[in-house]
Amino acid sequence: MFRVLIFAGANLGILLVMGVVFQIIGLDIWLVQSGAGFNTAGVLAFAACFGFGGAFVSLALSKFMAKRGMRVRIIEQPADQTERWLVETVHKQAKQVGINPPEVGIFQQSQPNAFATGMTRNAALVAVSTGLMTTMDRDEVEAVLGHEVAHVANGDMITMALLQGLLNTFVIFLSRLAGFFVDKVVLKNQRGLGIGYFITSIVAQIFLSCIATVIALWFSRRREFRADEGGARLAGKRKMISALKKLQQVNEPDDLPGEFAAFGISGKRQGFSQLFLSHPPLEDRINHLSQAKIL
Repeated sequence: MFRVLIFAGANLGILLVMGVVFQIIGLDIWLVQSGAGFNTAGVLAFAACFGFGGAFVSLALSKFMAKRGMRVRIIEQPADQTERWLVETVHKQAKQVGINPPEVGIFQQSQPNAFATGMTRNAALVAVSTGLMTTMDRDEVEAVLGHEVAHVANGDMITMALLQGLLNTFVIFLSRLAGFFVDKVVLKNQRGLGIGYFITSIVAQIFLSCIATVIALWFSRRREFRADEGGARLAGKRKMISALKKLQQVNEPDDLPGEFAAFGISGKRQGFSQLFLSHPPLEDRINHLSQAKIL
């Protein structure tokens, strides 16, 4: 899977830029104040508009950013039997789940990884690393492709955008409320909105955005189990478990670079940093799939 941190990273950047710009042009002042009180209805409407807007802009850019960031080479005309098999397998699986054939691509990375991204179920991209093709046999690659196609078919991209939009709304609203409280109650400023509001709202927005990201990644980890089940249905349970075990054999492959980490088929971190993973531990995924009633 290759969907969440590039999406979350872009979303966070958009929110922060919007926050600074709106404060510079005075939109915050106009929105937040209502006489001597806090303009709850106005700020909430503003938060919902730009919260969901930021999430869907991030979603719209996700495929473009993934292609550029990971330097994905789209297979337009297969150069060999392997590329032809990749395209045919993805297209066959897409037909099975009732979606338009995604674009298929390859990116250079020695570790086995794969991802799916895109704005809609019928305009998606599925890409695999060169390391995946050399590490796994065709049965295992087929299962990984099924996992990614299942993400697309399950509508995980649009679902994440809706969740992120809701989280953004609360981030924007609560950060403005915190800024207003500090400025008016703590600092007792009586002259419009002062420096306490601007600093507090920006700091609160960064802090709350981090919490929102943790929530979004928790949701993403839940979706991984469902995508594993989808991959098992498309390619076979044995193949999907074998693919997950192969990832374990290569010692939990390195994360994709930077903000792309959450979009891969796997990821590794331990302790507190597990909160920032989009994937559950491979052992948990294998156990879950072993107990699933799938042939």
